[in-house]
Amino acid sequence: MLREPVELTISDDGTVALPLGLLAEAGLSPGAKVVAYSLGDGRIVLRREHDATSELIETGRLT
Repeated sequence: MLREPVELTISDDGTVALPLGLLAEAGLSPGAKVVAYSLGDGRIVLRREHDATSELIETGRLT
């Protein structure tokens, strides 16, 4: 289900605070480990560390 977008501001030190509701919708909680990467077109992806690692192992892209 697509939720209403949330407008965020990048601080001077490059950090972004994500609302708890947004994290909860994504199945994340404070303290969760995530992997972040850029798609190069203005999008940044956050993945649960476990999910990203499992996918890399399954596709053989992690040794």
